[in-house]
Amino acid sequence: MKIGIIGTGNMGRILAEALIDGNAVSPSSLIITNRTFSKAVELKKVFPGITIGSCAAEVADKADVIFVCVKPHNVYEVLEDIKGMLNREKCVISITSPISVLQLESVLSCSVARAIPSITNRALAGVSLITYGENCSGEWKKEISRIFSSISSPVEINPNITRVASDIVSCGPAFFSYLTQRFILAAVKQTEIDYETATKLSSEMLIGMGELLRKEFYTLPTLQEKVCVKGGITGEGIKVLESEIGEMFEHLFAATHWKFEEDLARSREQFGHD
Repeated sequence: MKIGIIGTGNMGRILAEALIDGNAVSPSSLIITNRTFSKAVELKKVFPGITIGSCAAEVADKADVIFVCVKPHNVYEVLEDIKGMLNREKCVISITSPISVLQLESVLSCSVARAIPSITNRALAGVSLITYGENCSGEWKKEISRIFSSISSPVEINPNITRVASDIVSCGPAFFSYLTQRFILAAVKQTEIDYETATKLSSEMLIGMGELLRKEFYTLPTLQEKVCVKGGITGEGIKVLESEIGEMFEHLFAATHWKFEEDLARSREQFGHD
């Protein structure tokens, strides 16, 4: 089976690298293209067996499953470019949250799905969010599940939670990276620890915490309970978090959903419906 990737920017490249490292596809079975051709060339330098297509239509013609990894406002244009190269045996997967499977099916006659990956998939970890089109064949559902199981834990979601699920899975690493950096800078400012040491300790702490959760030694609440000894130092820190975080995360989700509505409005203009 040949896998095609249209768009090798940040997420397109991460997806390609993860699929190869996860043995979902060999480099020789991967065909890619990108509007900025040099980005595709850079990826081929790492994996010489990859084929570079001259355009999106060539990738769609030669691949069995085609990942569309472009910005939301470019998706419709790409679908129009490639639809003539598709047949009912092929499958198109968009990784863009504002574009629904119904919109994909309004343009394409093949099987379609939306799969929202995460940067954590580059480490063959984390979750990928899957929504299948109504006309997606059973064979392609199995194949899509197999592909994403090689790089993540695929979770099929209802379209009505697409944004919040994506906030957690896809945006979450950036949010918690920012919080961790602020945590580190505060430690440096308030104490004699240097930035490099604080960064090393914080990074290893996050890795260890992830392992505790992955191996199910603790849940998030029980982990906090075990560390936060009654009357101890950790409890004093928790009090500060409780008093100062306030509705910060509620505001965060409100902001991402507001921006999402903007993207949805633009996609409606292009597709003519949700």
